[in-house]
Amino acid sequence: MNAERTMTSPGVPPGNHGSSSLSVMPPRDTADGPRLSGPRPSARPPSPVPLLLADAAAALLGVLTLSGAQRHFPLVALLIAASLLLRPRGDRPPGQGQGQGLLEELPAVCGRVAVAWLASAALWAAYRPEHALSAGTVLTGLVLQSAAGCALRAAVHGRRRAALRRHPHAALVVGPAATAQRVAAALLRHPRCGVRPVGVVAEQPDGIEGLPVLRTGEEVERAVIQNGVRSVLAVHPSVHAGQGPLLRALAEAGCVVREVDADSPPYPAKERLAGFPCRLLDLSPARRGSAGKRMLDILVSGTLLLLAGPLLLVCALTLRISDGPGVVFRQERIGRGGEPFTLLKFRTHRPVDEHESATRWSVANENEMRRFCRMLRRTSLDELLQLWNVLRGDMSLVGPRPERPYFVSQFSRTYPGYAARHRMRAGVTGLAQVHGLRGDTSIEDRCRFDNAYIDDWSLWQDICILLRTAVTLVRPTGS
Repeated sequence: MNAERTMTSPGVPPGNHGSSSLSVMPPRDTADGPRLSGPRPSARPPSPVPLLLADAAAALLGVLTLSGAQRHFPLVALLIAASLLLRPRGDRPPGQGQGQGLLEELPAVCGRVAVAWLASAALWAAYRPEHALSAGTVLTGLVLQSAAGCALRAAVHGRRRAALRRHPHAALVVGPAATAQRVAAALLRHPRCGVRPVGVVAEQPDGIEGLPVLRTGEEVERAVIQNGVRSVLAVHPSVHAGQGPLLRALAEAGCVVREVDADSPPYPAKERLAGFPCRLLDLSPARRGSAGKRMLDILVSGTLLLLAGPLLLVCALTLRISDGPGVVFRQERIGRGGEPFTLLKFRTHRPVDEHESATRWSVANENEMRRFCRMLRRTSLDELLQLWNVLRGDMSLVGPRPERPYFVSQFSRTYPGYAARHRMRAGVTGLAQVHGLRGDTSIEDRCRFDNAYIDDWSLWQDICILLRTAVTLVRPTGS
């Protein structure tokens, strides 16, 4: 919970823990990474409605084999419902995944229809044994619905392929120039993929002919706007080699970002483009479930503030008596989107001046603190006032620990991906803290854990981290 208490290694200033990567977009760097100006609508996936209608129409044709449909109306409704519920949750657009046409999805379609008919017939026989369906009726309906479903789905896929050939998605390829040009050339040779590269984003051109190489933020922004770019292909390992902020800026600008491996894939490939294994990157997961996360913050922080009110009052009075006025410590920290906010906590030490408070990483004369102040820090009770920051919306219960502007500036230059922590509200505790990354621990490790938490965020993960934090507070080990 206490990232602000970390001490650097002896003789090594905080800003010299590593080397920074060259940014492709230096003119538009901010505390939160590069940004593209102007709001743009996000790229929309293909509508599921055409395939849904195709499956529903096939189910209707299949139940026409039932004699006396009015008498079998409950069975008809059951068959249609089962056929639609067994549909896959996401149908990929043609050319961008395994299910790119009828032949690839034929076994799955027939299997779903068979399960729907057999299960519905069994339930119907148990409910109305006197009107049980014969094997011939089930087989006829199954075959008719399968044939109709395949034909209608083939028509939908054909229209989508034709539309992609006429209007392919403009794309940027991000990565080392030589590899990115190779990927772009392969995509141009296979228009069926529905992706048309219009530029390569690389730090340095290597003399290889091909698409224009974009090296500055202005060039990238101009290419995105002029070509209507809605797709970005990050050649592995671009997302791990200093290009994360650029890719996140493009994702926020409405682009769909995929990671492409031009060599051997380090992961099972569910999608392929021109034969290259790829996977979809979700670079803005903080937006998902934000309402649920905020509700959890309000509920828990409000409840804890009410329950801990007497304890907070006792701590404040004890500090006032033992250490004089100035019980509450206020300090500027950097939160979501690089926006500053005022963090609250109980004052357990008194810096020499404001400059030391803002720029000194370790606490001066920390060993000379009074016994009560050391107890507050050891048990993390001095952090309880941050529940008010959570209730106000400055912070969240779980998230990356906030840091002072001076160190945010240094660490953002030193550690690729550090600025990406500001995609989400800062937290009272976080994944890094429950993994022991408190006190004199690596900033690079904390950065990695914080970004992993944001990338894999779920409400259940927040609850697990809160429970693990509570266990840590019951048996404190110091900070």
